[in-house]
Amino acid sequence: MAEVVVLEFSAPDAGSIYMRVNGILGWGGVPGPEIRPEGLISSISGGTDDKLIVVEVWQSKAHQEKFLHEQLGPALGEAKAAQPSRVEWFDNIIDFHLA
Repeated sequence: MAEVVVLEFSAPDAGSIYMRVNGILGWGGVPGPEIRPEGLISSISGGTDDKLIVVEVWQSKAHQEKFLHEQLGPALGEAKAAQPSRVEWFDNIIDFHLA
C-alpha cells in the first residue's frame, strides 16, 4: 500500500532547498525513470522564502527511508539544509486527480 510523507522546512532560505538538493542529486528538473528513486510515485513541493513543503507518495515507507539514507540525506547535508521542522506519514490515502 502506498504511503504519503509530508516534509516541512522552515528556515530563512527554505524556498530554495528543493532546487538546490535536486541539483546535487543530478536532477536537472523532473527525474526521468532511469534516475528516479525506486518506489517514488509522486513528488510535489511549494514554498515561500522561509518555508518549503514537500509532499511525496512512495510505494512504502521503506523505499523512502532507503532513498533518505543513501541519497537524500547526504544531498541535504551538502546543501546545508536545515532539518525538517515536520515529517508526517499518512497511510490512509485519498487519491483525486483533475485533468
